[in-house]
Amino acid sequence: YHNPVCGKSRGALEILSGRDIDHEVIEYLKSPLDRATLERFLDLLPGAPAELVRKDKRFKELGLNEADYQTREQVVDVLLAHPELMERPVVIHADRAIIARPSERVLELFD
Repeated sequence: YHNPVCGKSRGALEILSGRDIDHEVIEYLKSPLDRATLERFLDLLPGAPAELVRKDKRFKELGLNEADYQTREQVVDVLLAHPELMERPVVIHADRAIIARPSERVLELFD
């Protein structure tokens, strides 16, 4: 799940392409994700649900508070309302997923 303006996302794609790993690119801002997809991400990703939410400049512009986006339901709700806040790239392989930050983390799925 890719955002082409994100350097880490572009870097992960370069790594996959450079290693001839077949991959499908989904630009999640052009094809918004639904609740089921976001819940699947949270099922597959290690770590706390809140890790899927970017707490960046946009998060602050929206006047959001980190403490309000900790549970699965809260994370899914905020990402449905503001998909630009999703941490990226999210790479899924088989029954595992990773947020490839730094980009090289994508290789953890294929080792």
